[in-house]
Amino acid sequence: MLTYTFEERGEKPYYQYLYEVLKEDIEEGRLKEGEHLPSKRAFAKQLGLSVMTIASAYEQLLVEGYIYAVEKKGYYVAAVQPYLTEPLQEDPAVKIFIEGDDASHEETKANWRMDFASNHVDRERFPMSTWSHLMRAVLSGQSKDVLLPSPPQGVYELRQAIADHLYHFRGMRILPEQIVIGAGTEYLYHLLIQLLGRDHVYGIENPGYQKLAKIYAHNGVDYRYVDLDAHGLSMESLRKQKVEIIHTSPTHHFPTGIAMPISRRQKLLAWAAEKEGRYIIEDDYDCEFRFGSLPIPTLQSIDGAGRVIYLNTFSKSLTPSIRISYMVLPRTLVGRFQENLGFYACTVSNFEQYTLAAFLQQGYFEKHINRMRNFYKNHRNQVIAKLKESRLWQMASIYEEDAGLHFLLHIDTQKEDSVIKDQLQQRGIRLRGMSDYTYDGSQVIPHTFIINYTAIDPQDLPEVLEEIYQVCIN
Repeated sequence: MLTYTFEERGEKPYYQYLYEVLKEDIEEGRLKEGEHLPSKRAFAKQLGLSVMTIASAYEQLLVEGYIYAVEKKGYYVAAVQPYLTEPLQEDPAVKIFIEGDDASHEETKANWRMDFASNHVDRERFPMSTWSHLMRAVLSGQSKDVLLPSPPQGVYELRQAIADHLYHFRGMRILPEQIVIGAGTEYLYHLLIQLLGRDHVYGIENPGYQKLAKIYAHNGVDYRYVDLDAHGLSMESLRKQKVEIIHTSPTHHFPTGIAMPISRRQKLLAWAAEKEGRYIIEDDYDCEFRFGSLPIPTLQSIDGAGRVIYLNTFSKSLTPSIRISYMVLPRTLVGRFQENLGFYACTVSNFEQYTLAAFLQQGYFEKHINRMRNFYKNHRNQVIAKLKESRLWQMASIYEEDAGLHFLLHIDTQKEDSVIKDQLQQRGIRLRGMSDYTYDGSQVIPHTFIINYTAIDPQDLPEVLEEIYQVCIN
């Protein structure tokens, strides 16, 4: 009989501790593939916990792909490698110089009545008074530092603050020397192409972030599209395209919303480790905004071969005007970066870097994210409530609403996506479908539209939803 004790739980919530010990038993092979887990009610009675606690632990394991559900039968252990590769040990031969002390531009139209494609964050809730206070503190306390040239990878204080944040929030054990600061992820992509080389084949998810194709083409890089399946990046398509460097968003893919399960993550890491020169560029898009479960671990945190390059930005979590992004290099690439690209100047001002470092170090970022997570969750709930009250709901369903700042809306209609979008555009309503994020405009998931809800006023929705309904039925 499966049982656990909670003496080592510490201050963790019961559901989190139970999730962690179950996950460890699955990874270590103590719980075997196909093994039937106890029902929520029976497990709760056995452990002396609430059914809700068991359900929360199971839900997190389900999201991450460690278990799967069979209707009317229960939960079963999924196929997972019995042993994850050990964390990369620091190689003294690796050259690391220790130092001393986005969102894409979207087409705009002034008279959109309702823009479901806008992914702008709520600027009014940015803690401007706190940010201003920290800026003044930086000017008075670090005025000399602000005027010094920034190190190529960014000021050490900010990189240390980011390393601490990633450890506590994403479980990533990294050194500040692995971090490179840049003004936007697009700038960092240009650096990566120079670092990894133009003689490799780069891969782009399809559907996915299509601006990458323009960046690669501008840099003279050979790139190919890699299809997705129900579990994210298709390994079959990856091998068929003979890709060597792949860009992926495993935690919350845009636009599909897919969270890559652990079994697929392990296969992807194994693929990267098979051959020298293979790398995974992990874009941790929307990682802060997961509403229904704990944050999903990054690929970088389980990478034992040093093949994952982690990318993230503060533009989405703070405000687009603060164009500070960063990448985390594998330790084996740090020396190469410093030797070959160390002549580049950091593209973010010291003033902004020191201010953001203080914002992170003093706990303001965590508080801001917690507030915004609650705000966006409530905002999403209002949008969905209006949708369910409308006549459009008779022919619609939603998916992937528990993470990120968008969800998918499927409409049961015979009309082509392009016709629906064109007719709505004439009414001042902007809507994008899956075909807008594929390289050839193919309808990979027909009649499915992306709803970016952050810029939507729920009070304006009823009239607009009725118009969408009329377009889809006439």
